[in-house]
Amino acid sequence: MRVLIADDHRLIIEGVKLKLRELDTDVEFIEAETVAQLRDKLAQKPAPDVALIDMAMPGADGVEHIKDAVAALREPDGEVPRMRPVIVLSGTEDPSSIRHVLDLEGVQGYIPKSSPPDVILNAVRLVVGGGIYVPPEAMKAASGGGVPTFSLSNNNDGLSTKERLATVLTDRQIDVLKLLAKGRPNKLIARELGISEGTVKIHLAAIFRALHVRNRLEALVAAQHLGD
Repeated sequence: MRVLIADDHRLIIEGVKLKLRELDTDVEFIEAETVAQLRDKLAQKPAPDVALIDMAMPGADGVEHIKDAVAALREPDGEVPRMRPVIVLSGTEDPSSIRHVLDLEGVQGYIPKSSPPDVILNAVRLVVGGGIYVPPEAMKAASGGGVPTFSLSNNNDGLSTKERLATVLTDRQIDVLKLLAKGRPNKLIARELGISEGTVKIHLAAIFRALHVRNRLEALVAAQHLGD
C-alpha cells in the first residue's frame, strides 16, 4: 500500500507514519511538505492508494490543492474510474470549516491533528475500505451547540432507520444516497446507476428536501444508517 502524507510539520509526518505502519505489512510512504512538492508527487506513478493532506500547507490557496489532489487521484477511462481516497489532515477544528471541506466532491475524510493515534489509524482504515470518516467535531454547530438539523425521528413507530427512509425517499433516491455514502461523486453515481448527471442532481435535491438537510455532508450522516 502506498500512502501519501502531505504536511509542513515533520513531527506530524513522522507521527502519522509511525501509526499507519499498522495498516499493512508493506506500507510505502510518500512525503510532501509544500504544495509544490505535493503536486510533484501526485504527478509520479504509481499513484498513492490514499492521500492525507494538510489544509494549510506552504503554497496553499484555500482548498485548491485539495481539489487538485482529488482530480489527480481520479483514474480516467474505463466504465467506472477508480477513486483513490483523499483525506484532509488539519489542525483546524472549526465545525463549519470541517463541513465545508467534507462537502467537497472526492474528499472522503477529515482528521483533526489532535486526534489520538488509534483514531487516525481507524479513520484511514475506514476510508480505504470505502467509507467516509466524519469527525465528531463536524457535527457541532458553529455556535457551539446542537447538530445539523436533519430529522428522521422514530416517533416510536417501531421502524428501522432504513424503513423510515423508505417512507420519504424512492428506491432510486435510496440507491443514490447509498452511493453518496461510499464517497462517489455525481459522475460515478450516474454511471453506476445508468442515469445522467443531471438526474443525479435532481435526486440529490429531492433527498436534501426530504431529509431536511442542507448539503451532501449532512445527507451522508443520515446515509451512514443505511448499510448495504
